[in-house]
Amino acid sequence: MRLNKYNKSFWMMFLIAGTIVLSGCHNIALMNPKGSIGIEQRMLIITAITLMLIVVIPVIVTVFTFAWKYRASNKNAKYRPDWSHSHKIETVVWSIPIIIISILGTITWKTTHELDPFKPIVTDKKPMTIEVISLDWKWLFIYPEQGIATVNELAFPKDIPIEFKVTSNSVMNSFFIPQLGGQIYAMAGMQTKLHLISNEAGQYKGISSSYSGRGFSGMKFTAIVTPTIFEFNQWVAKVKTSPINLNDTRDFKILEVPNDNHLVTYFSSVKPNLFKENIAKFMGDMESHNGALKHLDIDMGVHAHTGAKE
Repeated sequence: MRLNKYNKSFWMMFLIAGTIVLSGCHNIALMNPKGSIGIEQRMLIITAITLMLIVVIPVIVTVFTFAWKYRASNKNAKYRPDWSHSHKIETVVWSIPIIIISILGTITWKTTHELDPFKPIVTDKKPMTIEVISLDWKWLFIYPEQGIATVNELAFPKDIPIEFKVTSNSVMNSFFIPQLGGQIYAMAGMQTKLHLISNEAGQYKGISSSYSGRGFSGMKFTAIVTPTIFEFNQWVAKVKTSPINLNDTRDFKILEVPNDNHLVTYFSSVKPNLFKENIAKFMGDMESHNGALKHLDIDMGVHAHTGAKE
């Protein structure tokens, strides 16, 4: 009796915990996207899970069915110790996984090209460029068109395609805004790209999804999506009122000193080509440095998942 009591208590706790977890699923960032790229990725996740459940659910049902049918107390179950093969079972066991893998492979191939982070988003609106440098342990965002820079906060208008150019000042990191779409690696001496767009105004959390040292856990930022360009211009005007700037190498040397949980910082102006210089300084000698800086306007075509040139 005591054992049955414990079993009932366990299953009650299990059901309550499961209900709580499932009730919060809508709050999971990946399942609550706010941009077209994120929506497409959510559909891909749901489709993949659904296809895999075609195999998982029948297997689970079969396990319980067999356990019930061939229980010791069922004297009507057939005892066939010499049975070893069935063409029908073999056909089902092999054909269904082959079909599912073929479908998943086709979908993955198609979406890999459609959701390529280097692929620009096609709209009738002019894209905005934001340059991103990962530091220890903070994110520096440079707006080359507006001539400003920020740390751990960025802003852009909704429905405007954003081209993020991403690099690192030290170790590899991973730039990721879960509700807007996929992540891209930030690597020293290399430029990667990520194209995103937001369909809703709001504030979305950004993180580094690749461990990069002691201060990794505090390497977070806020992406502010404004309803219109007017509000974005107001944010730019606020940044330009900052008393500090990032106009020379000395200022950047101070900023790149490693620290944890760096506060949001605005720079009213920023040194031209700071992003390109940050990449070029990893190119070797001065001659290579100058040559690299001269030609960095050409897309470097470095993919995040391979680290190889296009």
